[in-house]
Amino acid sequence: MSKEKKPGTGASNKRRKELAAAKLDRQSARRAEREARHTRRVRIGWSVAALVGVLVVAAVVLWPDGGTDTVAQPGASASAAPSASAAPDASASPAASTAPVDVEGCGPAPTPPTDPQSWDEAPAMQLEDGTSYQMVLATNCGEIVIDTFADKAPETVNAMLWLAGEEYFDSTLCHRLVTEGIYVLQCGDPTATGTGGPGFELPDENLPAEEGVNYPAGTVAMANAGPGTSGSQFFLVYEDTTLPPNYTIWGEVSSGLDVVTRIAEAGVAGGATDGTPAAPIGIETAASQEA
Repeated sequence: MSKEKKPGTGASNKRRKELAAAKLDRQSARRAEREARHTRRVRIGWSVAALVGVLVVAAVVLWPDGGTDTVAQPGASASAAPSASAAPDASASPAASTAPVDVEGCGPAPTPPTDPQSWDEAPAMQLEDGTSYQMVLATNCGEIVIDTFADKAPETVNAMLWLAGEEYFDSTLCHRLVTEGIYVLQCGDPTATGTGGPGFELPDENLPAEEGVNYPAGTVAMANAGPGTSGSQFFLVYEDTTLPPNYTIWGEVSSGLDVVTRIAEAGVAGGATDGTPAAPIGIETAASQEA
């Protein structure tokens, strides 16, 4: 009598062993594939990291430096500043002294007014035809006389002489000196901040040619914040200067340019090339007279 075949014996058991071996082979193959994929991901990750590192280094080396020098404007800052670029703006050296510098022939600078005057409109024309006018600035460092160009810049000269008669310039500081690129001393702001003005604006007049030294030494011109925005701030040119032809020329220093030159030689406070004069200078009184 033959024995009963039980499940899992004989040929069936052999088949199970074959299936188990095949399963093991498949598991081994899948495990090997997973390991291969992991290895590829690791290699790709390192490659990406290396590429990012290269790009970062390139960015550091090639990206423009945010500390690049800016350019200064040849007039008042903020609302009264000329819009043209002219001279490099150097910041003060931390080691440089900001204490006022004594200059021979200079007394104490005046104290600016606390309540500057202001008007809604420019004054009516008061200049007389055929008459030559001067503005005389009595400063704490000496007298500066300006021959005005009433025929070439009548509205500007009229307003400036009228402001002088209103004592608008009295006890005001010349708040800005530039000693590199352009060579100017800027005055006419009662607030001494570069943002002050009389409340009205004047049209541009007597603009120079674009080429060459268009603002020679001795030139007196208006600062502005763009076309048609001159107010009361003006600058005295103490060395030949080239600027965009945007600033009304209304006069020329006939005597006292040496006063400005002495202030320029003392430099800018803190060792900069553009800023508050190291030797304080201000207008004690301003007056007009016939030449």
